[in-house]
Amino acid sequence: MIAASVGFQCPDDVQAGARSVRAPRTSFGGRLSADTSRVTLGLVVLNVLVYLVQLVRPELPVQLGNLALASDGGQLIGVAEGQYYRLLTAAFLHGGVLHLLLNMYALSAIGPSLEAALGRTRYLALYLLAALGGSTLSYLVSAPGTLGVGASGAIFGLFGAFYVVVRRMGGDTNQILVLLGVNLLITFSVPLIDWRAHLGGLAVGLVLAAVFAYTPAGPRRGTAHAAACAGVLAVLVVAVLLRTSALQL
Repeated sequence: MIAASVGFQCPDDVQAGARSVRAPRTSFGGRLSADTSRVTLGLVVLNVLVYLVQLVRPELPVQLGNLALASDGGQLIGVAEGQYYRLLTAAFLHGGVLHLLLNMYALSAIGPSLEAALGRTRYLALYLLAALGGSTLSYLVSAPGTLGVGASGAIFGLFGAFYVVVRRMGGDTNQILVLLGVNLLITFSVPLIDWRAHLGGLAVGLVLAAVFAYTPAGPRRGTAHAAACAGVLAVLVVAVLLRTSALQL
């Protein structure tokens, strides 16, 4: 028996009552949590660990980066050969310590706020799909032989999502617009930066955040959010397959 304020309660009755109580939700349908930075911290740690491995194995970017390359004999390797995992693994590789630090600073700055607003599951789904969106656009329009690495596509997805969430909540969006504008200016000013990955991630972040933020509350909201994620993933998959078919001709 479990001691209560008045008398005792049966453990089975307590468990049944707990199951019938709905978990509190955020304004956008995610589960409320006291720790609003767990996923963000995990992503930062994962990116840092991968970079430490890169220091020992500097060939990793070529082996796992976003790459579609035609050899002298015309044979395609990389993503075009079917190594589709590169589209995601590329988002956890970086071209140098400065590249890593800038991305992780941005992730740490806005990630916890989005994680708190969206909930862990939606936040992680948005991050990963934005990373895929960046890699996909880069794969679609970059010349074969272009190697792309970095979490920037996912970070730009978070920028876009942050703008939508703040706007939906009636907050001041001027700061995020300035931040986004500055980053876009840098994106198109530095030749080594893959603007395609940035724009691809930004587009995915805007689309998913709009669905998360503007779907009316109700029992089907979670289903609508899951369907939006699945739809974005399906579009990206089809785009990648079409690009691969074109490269193989």
